[in-house]
Amino acid sequence: MDNLSQIRKPIEEQLKLFDSNFKQTFKSNIFLLNKVTQYILKTKGKQMRPLLVFLSAGVCGNINESTHRAASMIEMLHTATLIHDDVVDDSNERRGFFSINALWKNKIAVLVGDFLLSKGMLLALDNNEHQLLSIVADATRQMSEGELLQIEKARHLDIEEDIYFEIIQKKTASLFAACTAGGAASSGADTTAVDLMYQFGLNLGIAFQIKDDLFDFQQTNQTGKPSGIDIKEKKLTLPLIYLLNNSSFLEKRKIINSIKRHSNKPETVNQLITQVNRSGGIAYAHEKMLFYRDKALVILQGFPENESRHSLEQLVLFTTDRKY
Repeated sequence: MDNLSQIRKPIEEQLKLFDSNFKQTFKSNIFLLNKVTQYILKTKGKQMRPLLVFLSAGVCGNINESTHRAASMIEMLHTATLIHDDVVDDSNERRGFFSINALWKNKIAVLVGDFLLSKGMLLALDNNEHQLLSIVADATRQMSEGELLQIEKARHLDIEEDIYFEIIQKKTASLFAACTAGGAASSGADTTAVDLMYQFGLNLGIAFQIKDDLFDFQQTNQTGKPSGIDIKEKKLTLPLIYLLNNSSFLEKRKIINSIKRHSNKPETVNQLITQVNRSGGIAYAHEKMLFYRDKALVILQGFPENESRHSLEQLVLFTTDRKY
């Protein structure tokens, strides 16, 4: 049994029920829409976000119908943002499958993303889930702000470490925090517990994103993406920011010039990866990742011990130890 199977064990039945219910929420009278949503369901990932929702509810109280709604709302938001991201990035692939825009073009992809966002809002409003709606709407706002902040800064390649953390907190960690706070809120937890679980998700999400960024600098990786893809896309992540912060003024200008003008050349990418490794940028980012991982674990230790808490602790460790 792999790590994720073990982590899922306490809520395996709930996840199966969620899968079945989630398919029903996609139903529509529009044939084209059903065709696209069936394809989305067929190509779904590892259910990391529903897993977080259910385990967080299990830590704070009981899993119930509200928990299933929270998981559905967040999964719809997550799916919608992935579809919109593929349009923005002009990406033809997602997890080894053709993206929605590659198969049905941008107009349909954007409209399907909008449909999913509206379904999530209606699910909350129809069931008076105002707290969940507030949590999910806030995550949507933050994710949009994070994306726009990254685009704004990427034009001039002037991302400092504090801006990097602001971007990943908004772009990635805010959705993790919505999962954990939403799960806690759905179980009937008080405001203090919901806030603590929000902070837990935020720290977990930051650690998760740093781990993702570290994969980019590994000469041989198992992520399924080529090494140096962030450099090719002119994205400044923590290891590269560390190199820039520890270079002389002239060296820094030279590195930024290389990224601006030659980031599509394999020799430039390889040279930058070597420089990052030599500068200690990998070790620095790894240390930061462990700092946020440990912050997440400390928050969890304040909750009563049970199967869900144990699984969440294992999930935190899996997030930073994973090979993909």
